[in-house]
Amino acid sequence: MFEIRPSAERGVASFGWLNSRHSFSFGHYYDPAQLGFSDLLVINDDQVQPGAGFEPHHHKDMEIFSYVLEGALEHKDSMGTGSIIRPGDVQLMSAGHGVQHSEFNASQRDPVHFLQVWIVPNRKGVTPRYQQQHFPQAEKRGRLRLIGSADGAEGSLSIHQDVRVYAGLFDGAEQHSITLPEDRYAYLHLVRGELTVNGQRLTGGDGVRVRDVQQLDFSDGHEAEVLLFDLRPHEQSSY
Repeated sequence: MFEIRPSAERGVASFGWLNSRHSFSFGHYYDPAQLGFSDLLVINDDQVQPGAGFEPHHHKDMEIFSYVLEGALEHKDSMGTGSIIRPGDVQLMSAGHGVQHSEFNASQRDPVHFLQVWIVPNRKGVTPRYQQQHFPQAEKRGRLRLIGSADGAEGSLSIHQDVRVYAGLFDGAEQHSITLPEDRYAYLHLVRGELTVNGQRLTGGDGVRVRDVQQLDFSDGHEAEVLLFDLRPHEQSSY
C-alpha cells in the first residue's frame, strides 16, 4: 500500500515567532488518524523568526533529531552541549532518562527552517547523549544517503531503535531505486520540491505511508529533497 497524505492536510501552528506544519498529531493539533507511524512519532516543519526559538524544556525517552534546511539553529542542553546546526547538518539527541534543551535561531537577521523529527526508542532510561554529523550534498545527490541507523552504519548517527533513515536530493534525470527488507514499513517525507516515486507525483510537504511494497523508485525530481524512514512493521494507535 502506498498511502499519500498531501501537504495541505498537515496540522498548522502559527505563533508569530514560529510557523510550523505538523505531519502527525502534536501540541494543539490532534487527529486520531495521524498519531505517528510505526516508531515515527513527529515530523514538524518549523520556521523560526530571527532571534527567536524554543526556550529550555525537558524531554525523556525520545530520539529527537533536527534536520536544517536554511539558516542556522543554535542548540544548548543540560549535558553541556552547545552547537550551531547548519544546512547539511543533522543533530540527534537521545533524551534517555531526561534532558533539558533549547533550540534558537542563531541569527538576528535571517529565519531558520528545519525539520524536527521524533522517534520512539526501543529502550527507556538510557544515559542521554548528543550527536551531530554533516552530510555533504554530493553524498545525497541522485541517491539516498543513510543518515541514521540502529548500528551507526556507514557513518550515520546511532539511533536507539530498529530504524534506518535516509536523505536524498533529486533533480532532472537523476534516478534511484531502493529495495527495502521484507516485512518492513516505510515512511517517505518530501521535504521540498517535486518528485515522482513509484509513478506517483509528490510535492513538498507530502508524506507517504508504505506497507507491503519492497521497491521504491525515485525519478523526475525538481529541486527535490526527501527523507525516507525504514521502519518496523508496527501499528500502534497511541503512545
